[in-house]
Amino acid sequence: MDAASSQPGDLVLALESASEACSAFDAELNAASAVQDAIPEGLVAELWLKAEGQASGITQSEFGVALAAIGKKCNYALPAPILPASAQREEFYRTLRLQDLALAQACALGRDVAWQRFLTLYRGPITRAAIAISKSSTLGSDLADSLYSELFGLKERGGQRVSPLASYSGRGSLLSWLRSTLAQRHFDHHRRTHRETSLETIDMPATAPPSTPLPEELNLLSGAVARTLKVLDSEDCFLLSSYYLDRHTLLDIARLLKVHEATISRRLKRLVGELHKQLLMNLQAAGLSERKAQEALGADPRDIEINLRRLLQTSQAAAFTEQTKQIELDSQ
Repeated sequence: MDAASSQPGDLVLALESASEACSAFDAELNAASAVQDAIPEGLVAELWLKAEGQASGITQSEFGVALAAIGKKCNYALPAPILPASAQREEFYRTLRLQDLALAQACALGRDVAWQRFLTLYRGPITRAAIAISKSSTLGSDLADSLYSELFGLKERGGQRVSPLASYSGRGSLLSWLRSTLAQRHFDHHRRTHRETSLETIDMPATAPPSTPLPEELNLLSGAVARTLKVLDSEDCFLLSSYYLDRHTLLDIARLLKVHEATISRRLKRLVGELHKQLLMNLQAAGLSERKAQEALGADPRDIEINLRRLLQTSQAAAFTEQTKQIELDSQ
């Protein structure tokens, strides 16, 4: 029987060999990951054109680097253990708000043309949102100005100007991201100044600023709306679309369906209540707490990327079209 060597030198050599093997394995994994995360040049070119990258002053190469970093950071919107296939990575990139992403990344890189475009598009909305959050014109203007300074990148890291816009992932609208950032900065300011205020000067507890859903929550809300509407029957879809999208009156709809106007009113009220409950259930099933789900339902509809008319028509297109035409004829 062979005896194991007891020489210290043998142990050192064995450990060094194991360490070298691990290092080589890690290098192979990193190389494989880099290859996997690389985006085909043709796809980068297509997405860059769609994002109007030239108008924002970002190069195709810079945009490709940003896309790859975001995809890797978000794991292409898949659960962490899952390794995405090339088709899943491409699908993820196509779901991003590409124009917003190109503008934000170009601003983070300090491109003047991007900042001019940013201020033209967002100066007004940012100021209005800041005033709404702070409930004061003066405080709102100050909040907006401080955000501009922060976004421009007054802080430096390693000699480089750092802008929070570099962290925008494109998974929700840039305006929604800006509103969320404003709300967070206002809350931070209130918390800081509240600690510094003497008790004698406090008349009543200050309320926390209204919470603005994060881009990830808005994405979950869009998915929850789609799943909720998909299971509706054709008549419910018709009622929702006729009343809320086409602005037909209760009387018009009642005449077509040959029921009383009050019946349509009760059905709509019951349907909206059921949809609200189902949306809350779907949002909580997607991982949101009950409070976060309620906050998400209070989001500005303009921040949600979803085509309600198309969703309501998908499952019952033929019946929907005929009923809508009949209402229009009857109302003429």
